Amino acid sequence: MLNDLYHALDPVAFSIGPLTVRWYGIAYMLGFACAAPIIARTARRWKINVSMDALSTIVFFVVLGVIVGGRLGYAVFYGNGYFFEHPAEILALGKGGMSFHGGLIGVLVGGAIAARLTRIPFLTLGDLGAIAAPVGLFFGRCANFVNGELWGAPTDAPWGVVFGGAAGMVARHPTQLYEATLEGIVLFAVLMVLAHRAPWRPRGLFLGAFLTLYGCARFAVEFVRLPDEQLGYLYGGWLTMGQVLSVPLVLAGVALIAFALIKRLPQEGAPTAGLPDASDDTDASHSAAA
Repeated sequence: MLNDLYHALDPVAFSIGPLTVRWYGIAYMLGFACAAPIIARTARRWKINVSMDALSTIVFFVVLGVIVGGRLGYAVFYGNGYFFEHPAEILALGKGGMSFHGGLIGVLVGGAIAARLTRIPFLTLGDLGAIAAPVGLFFGRCANFVNGELWGAPTDAPWGVVFGGAAGMVARHPTQLYEATLEGIVLFAVLMVLAHRAPWRPRGLFLGAFLTLYGCARFAVEFVRLPDEQLGYLYGGWLTMGQVLSVPLVLAGVALIAFALIKRLPQEGAPTAGLPDASDDTDASHSAAA
């Protein structure tokens, strides 16, 4: 069924005269459109004052960070030297090529600027953004599937997909859908449960959880996702650039979670009831055990 579904899909959503709209562009717009209300709603729940002007500033710098960071990250991490010889090609966004890890760096830089302008603590803003980010990842990975790119290794599994073209007429792992599920649905569900059900929400916990869980999910899927053709495997016929770049995310995420649990800084404006006092040894030991 998936094979028939894929062959019925066109990367182009619609065309109006010279204007061509692709599903990948729609995925980006849906991701940003969904992120704004999620951030606003979570901020209200945490009693953090995020005005419409502040929200607009946040979205602007996040969008800018995703596009600039994603493209530069692709050029540096996956270009294999091509973009150093053809720097003008970096601006050719229409030819594709975006890196999540580069986009993440861009978002963190843009978030730091937005935090300074809106006077919202960087980690609080990072936590809000981390909760919304999986939605954008979900739409992006679905668009990768529609485009028939970033496919996986051959498989005999009943859900294998024949992508055709450069992928050949062989059933392959639909790794785009694996990532849409893990990086999108599962990660969003975990962070939403933490955001709405956890008795306390130390600053930095959600960003740390996002980095850790995304890094683990990406590292795992890379075992069945074929590497970019221009790079291939980096070591031993299994290590990919995606895995190499995901390891620092996991380490940074674990460190940030530890920082959040040790410092226990409340989200700005959020009620501190239930948040252990760092000076209370009993509560501190209870938090460490949790």
